[in-house]
Amino acid sequence: MKKVIASPLVPAAVGLYSQAIENDGLLITSGQLGINKETGKIPEDLEEEIRQVFYNLRAVLVEAGYDFEDVMKTTVFLTDLGNFQLLNRIYAEYFTSAYPARSCYQVGALPAGARVEIEAIARK
Repeated sequence: MKKVIASPLVPAAVGLYSQAIENDGLLITSGQLGINKETGKIPEDLEEEIRQVFYNLRAVLVEAGYDFEDVMKTTVFLTDLGNFQLLNRIYAEYFTSAYPARSCYQVGALPAGARVEIEAIARK
């Protein structure tokens, strides 16, 4: 049976979607932006924005009883692939072994003026 996951630590969904859905040990998250819940804003500094994305993603994972070691696949959206090396350096702080499969795309724009969005699939 599918279960809606909503972490109180990240901004609520702004559209008709859930932060994540879990079903039978499989968790699929929506894309997480670097919006800070307390300020409602995305940090101006790109490194801070990327770290906020990972904070938000972890909060959703933990709310469902998962963590980064349970992630099997991520999809990363960047508005500028020139930022890939910075993203990769920070990504390696969160995924340290048995790296998940990953796709990375450059996109024309992301919601709220974000420069980075990451979604994940995890399994227990």
